[in-house]
Amino acid sequence: MTAIDTKHEESIMRDLSRPKTPWEYVRLFFSGFAMGAADVVPGVSGGTMAFILGVYETLIDAIKSFNVKALKLALGMKFGELLNEHVPIRFLIALGLGILTAVFTLATILEGALESSPTYVFAFFAGLILASIIAVGAKVEWSMGAVIALVVGAVVAFVIVGMDSLGDQFGHTPPILFVSGMIAICAMILPGISGSFILLILGQYDFILGAVKDRDIVSIISVGVGAVVGIVIFSRILSWLLKHYENVTIAVLVGFMAGSLRLIVHRMLNAVTEIEGQEVWSSIELDGSMIAFVVVLIVIGFILVTAIDHAQSRSNPVLRLFSG
Repeated sequence: MTAIDTKHEESIMRDLSRPKTPWEYVRLFFSGFAMGAADVVPGVSGGTMAFILGVYETLIDAIKSFNVKALKLALGMKFGELLNEHVPIRFLIALGLGILTAVFTLATILEGALESSPTYVFAFFAGLILASIIAVGAKVEWSMGAVIALVVGAVVAFVIVGMDSLGDQFGHTPPILFVSGMIAICAMILPGISGSFILLILGQYDFILGAVKDRDIVSIISVGVGAVVGIVIFSRILSWLLKHYENVTIAVLVGFMAGSLRLIVHRMLNAVTEIEGQEVWSSIELDGSMIAFVVVLIVIGFILVTAIDHAQSRSNPVLRLFSG
């Protein structure tokens, strides 16, 4: 990319942070809708969608605008300067409305699918996550340190997902949902991993889908406030880690996704039933046609993420392999 192209792209980013025309608002809304749709599905990163759609850097800058200066302006009652000059509020509102629309639209569909066909849903998720592991792993400059980080991340994740989750241990109270939202939103700036996948690991995914479907305002607000606090605080920590220890950080992330596949496989091959108030897991017997459909869904999920990654990076290792 030439210097002129770079400057042109940067000017587009600045314009998007202060949308003026109806088209710019529409573009931001549908960019947010794509991000929200991705974040509802474990294995697809809303951050990746933001990158592909050209709003990632603007979003990160908008998040970082909630700083000490913003606090001083708020305390000084200078709301005009805060919202019109310091914080790109119009950008955030347009993008946020798109995200919320996608979440509320798709939550009902996914919750119903999880109740009726969990094996097929998690087969699709498995394909998404397998492709994410390959796509993100290709971004690492592999060394002994990176390999060690990968193994550590995989072992830690494998052990964690085999234990009782946060939801199993502490339920779904507002404080727990707040903490879950804080942790899950970090996926917004992490390459390749989605917030819904983190919620799945935390044991909150099914509950939050139900809360969105049932319009459980208390639960939704608890997760939302946690997400806002988490992204303001943790975005700076994660940005620092990616800036100074990018290889090790991403290698740990790849290992974490690989180890967490234990949970996906468990949910794909087992069903839960409630007996006398207790949840009991039992294995699902798959016949030949079900196995064939599971394989097809894994392949579809794998191809979807591979195509999305290639649209972003133009260097997905799988597509490069087949294209020679």
